[in-house]
Amino acid sequence: MANDASTVFDVVILGGGSGGYAAALRAAQLGLQVALIEKGKLGGTCLHNGCIPTKALLHAAEIADQTRESAGFGVKASFEGIDINGVHAYKDGVIGGLYKGLQGLVASRKITYVSGEGRLSSPTTVDVNGERYTGRHIVLATGSVPKSLPGLAIDGDRVISSDHALTLDRVPNSVIVLGGGVIGVEFASVWKSFGAEVTIIEALPHLAPLEDENSSKLLERAFRKRGIKFELGARFSGVEYTATGVRASLENGKQVEAELMLVAVGRGPVSQGLGYEEAGVATDRGYVLVDEYMQTNVPTISAVGDLVPTLQLAHVGFAEGILVAERLAGLKVVPIDYDGVPRVTYCSPEVASVGITEAKAKELYGAEKVVTAKFNLAGNGKSKILKTAGEIKLVQVKDGAVVGVHMVGDRMGEQVGEAQLIYNWEALPSEVAQLIHAHPTQSEALGEAHLALAGKPLHNHD
Repeated sequence: MANDASTVFDVVILGGGSGGYAAALRAAQLGLQVALIEKGKLGGTCLHNGCIPTKALLHAAEIADQTRESAGFGVKASFEGIDINGVHAYKDGVIGGLYKGLQGLVASRKITYVSGEGRLSSPTTVDVNGERYTGRHIVLATGSVPKSLPGLAIDGDRVISSDHALTLDRVPNSVIVLGGGVIGVEFASVWKSFGAEVTIIEALPHLAPLEDENSSKLLERAFRKRGIKFELGARFSGVEYTATGVRASLENGKQVEAELMLVAVGRGPVSQGLGYEEAGVATDRGYVLVDEYMQTNVPTISAVGDLVPTLQLAHVGFAEGILVAERLAGLKVVPIDYDGVPRVTYCSPEVASVGITEAKAKELYGAEKVVTAKFNLAGNGKSKILKTAGEIKLVQVKDGAVVGVHMVGDRMGEQVGEAQLIYNWEALPSEVAQLIHAHPTQSEALGEAHLALAGKPLHNHD
């Protein structure tokens, strides 16, 4: 392998997704010489196959629903259907603009960008395109891909992954969504708004099973109202082709037929065949193991993003990449509090949260020390205007800080910024209650929930 002064860097980063490019941008900003290696497109899953395209589809779905329901607002409009090519043109335009901007940003920071499939060849080198890139430190950021279940083949035709769903050239008449987590409920929401019949199959007792149970139940109620069907606590046992699509079988004996089946059972790390084990990097089930500073067991190697067993969220990858870059530049860094990371599921209605669930709080502090309060969006003027239903639930340690904020309703994702500050600054309900929230806004609902928790409810109904 060739190796000269032009291929020796302070940091060599393998993977140009959220975690990788954030590490590259921050490291370069701090004066380090950086090489960023990516086999696909800069921006990775989030920009091209995840966050951005799915949220574009969800916004198109919102427009479709608003058009259908416009008469309820006194606006005459007719819904003629979904132009899927137009939807993709809109989605791809959003991606294209962000992609171009990101390319320009990387170039402006004088980062050496290498397009090609890299492989870790030692604790300080990565080989790509027949050349060897040496770094004082290596950052692994090779991301994740859609997972399947043992024996379940994703053919890209009738049994598809989220990657296939993002480029589907039609609106299917009916869809089975295998998995009721974030990816599953978001696509279920899109397809229902586009006019498909949707059935979700989830092995756990609730949709969005990682959320507070109250949020899951509110989402299930909303999905029932929308006509989205679901089978909960139902384990998948197999799928077969029919004359018109697929038939999924469950262990309880039920069967569900549809035109397509989306496999949305999570994402797995991309780590096989990349030289990690040969370089001595410790892994578990394909995930690269790291400490609280994103350091692997090999002193010269760190890892970030979906490759490590932390929350699989783009903004977590950003934070981890920044942490590594600052640590390598000699700055003092603080480990990430993953409970303090905001989480949003962008279905309709949205589910947003930060902090811990009521169940987790009881486990940590004891049931007698956990206090909760709820504020129904029916009492919020802006939510009434938007015709959205839902609720904000707070979890507090008795006489102490708010340790969980859980929200369901349209646009609740936009409220999670304040919720993040409440949790991470260990705010007391009385401290938030005295803040004045603009009227009419949905942010008032957060204020009202804290008024209730502080013992002075205003618009709450007993």
